[in-house]
Amino acid sequence: MKQSHQLPLMGLLLFSLIPSQLCEICEVSEENYIRLKPLLNTMNQSKYTRGTSSSVNVLLSLQLVGIQNQNLKQKLIQQIEYIVKRRLSQVSSGELALIILALGACRNPDKNLIYDYHLIDKLENKFQAEIENMEAHNGNPLTNYYQLSLDVLALCLFNGNYSTTKVVNYFTPENKNYYFGSQFSVDTGAMAVLALTCVKRSLINGQVKTDESNLKNISIYIKSLVEKILSEKKENGLIGNTFSTGEAMQALFVSSDYYHENDWNCQQTLNTVLTEISQGAFSTPNVAAQVLPALMGKTFLDVNKDSSCVSAAGNFSISTQEPITVTTPGSQSSISVNYSVRINETYFANVTVPNGSVFLDVMEKAQEMNDTIFGFTMEESSWGPYITSVQGLWASNNDRTYWELLSGGKPLSQGVGSYVVHDGENLEVRWSKY
Repeated sequence: MKQSHQLPLMGLLLFSLIPSQLCEICEVSEENYIRLKPLLNTMNQSKYTRGTSSSVNVLLSLQLVGIQNQNLKQKLIQQIEYIVKRRLSQVSSGELALIILALGACRNPDKNLIYDYHLIDKLENKFQAEIENMEAHNGNPLTNYYQLSLDVLALCLFNGNYSTTKVVNYFTPENKNYYFGSQFSVDTGAMAVLALTCVKRSLINGQVKTDESNLKNISIYIKSLVEKILSEKKENGLIGNTFSTGEAMQALFVSSDYYHENDWNCQQTLNTVLTEISQGAFSTPNVAAQVLPALMGKTFLDVNKDSSCVSAAGNFSISTQEPITVTTPGSQSSISVNYSVRINETYFANVTVPNGSVFLDVMEKAQEMNDTIFGFTMEESSWGPYITSVQGLWASNNDRTYWELLSGGKPLSQGVGSYVVHDGENLEVRWSKY
């Protein structure tokens, strides 16, 4: 980084206390580790085909919490190594940031991949491309602000180059990229809090030089984003929705100096998430991996390539047994759903799929029925598959357009590869703007 002024720290220390000194964390107690078994078994029993990126999230999660399962970790690292060696040019900036975080989460020989393949340099280039696209296209990044935040976080933690001034310019809490329409995106805001907190710590510790106003603005941004996150807290303790709550917890863990103790009941949130786990909410490896670190009191700021890969949870074993399928009387082997594609007009189909199918299965079956009307394309990402086009109409970050998934007219909080559909449900894919 090439900032011009060394920061006079003393005048800002009261204003900018190091968050780690004030961290407010609740975590699953050792006697309740058994309640995490469904998450761990989901990650262990999933099939990781070569080049799939869910392996990145799972490895990062296991490394952070210090759970040892060498067979699973070796399998995940092989997948990531394939991506690094064969598909690196195809991954987005945020996916590359996640790869760096996963490989460097703790002290292990696999972190050498980061340096052997110059991943930090490549991330710097991808981040710069995001900034250039924003400058050329009305503030719209190539990907989204969740990924942009991951970029800053990884570059900050691994001493990469980025402009603190550009971070301050682009991460203002009022930026449209924190929103889908009028709805604040909790997971995007949470990832931004983690990234900004890392930058703030680097400034306070003197690792990075900048002028005083940048540090002050970053603290103001964190406070505003935390307030927005807390405004999305539900009566049962979830924040945003079931799947954004884990990352919201991470953000609140590292920012407790920006809110009052009675603003958030961490234990209530923890208990509600544990209940959601028991009801099968986190049924894919991606969503299981995203929530696990917070439940163990960890955040992405705990990534440290020189720390031990074993924690107190290290002896908590992951089952290798196959999941038990319980068949209830009267259960159906197949179900029927109503599926529609809405652009300027709406196209309908009644689709029959096996019981337990996800939204993507419905789309694939409809495509088999009529490729002209229901044909679509998708891409894999570290967050699971996402729809890129329907009827040849492509989503565009520059135009802020995307394919929205709905059930009964309401937007879904889960992705196309993880939302399990139900008999008689009305499903819709809608051309939308954010």
